[in-house]
Amino acid sequence: MEDNVFEQIARKYDTEERIELANVILREVRTELQHSKSKSLIDYGSGTGLIGLELSDLVDSVLLVDSSKQMLEIAKTKIPKKGITNSKVLLSDFTKGVPQLKTDIVVMSLVLLHIPETKKILHELFSILNDGGKLIMVDFDKNDKVNHQKVHNGFTHEFLEKILSEVGFKSTKIKTFYHGNRIFMNQDASMFIASSTK
Repeated sequence: MEDNVFEQIARKYDTEERIELANVILREVRTELQHSKSKSLIDYGSGTGLIGLELSDLVDSVLLVDSSKQMLEIAKTKIPKKGITNSKVLLSDFTKGVPQLKTDIVVMSLVLLHIPETKKILHELFSILNDGGKLIMVDFDKNDKVNHQKVHNGFTHEFLEKILSEVGFKSTKIKTFYHGNRIFMNQDASMFIASSTK
């Protein structure tokens, strides 16, 4: 069901609001990626590549992974348009099985809240990271005003730190970096960035 929703909205996905929010997130993620020129990066749940493609200048290679074919089709058309030569797309849903992949960095932006089994997906992402690799997540802080049967209403930093350490990550730094109006299911909300090392 969920996939169909994303297939339908793919063409109209890059709205001004989404691009604005992506730019806020990018500023934060880019500072996490200093000195990553030799590294490979996977943008998991990449959608149309609003985040991943804008990081391609900081890393050796980018793989956009999404379970929506339409989203990836749009991302694919952007790659040559932007003159990007080190990025590819992969249609995959890691909650249904992980392909044989290894990477240095996984970025996941506003994706965790759509995945029912938080620990399972974090475990899968841990498994594809090289030793010393990094998982960078951006998502919403827990928000009691949001109530939707298909979406987590954000996450507390304590919950994530606990679950990331149970999965095997050595260290995690989490901080809230942005407060915005009506950015989460039409509610005012704040976003955190979490950076975990394997």
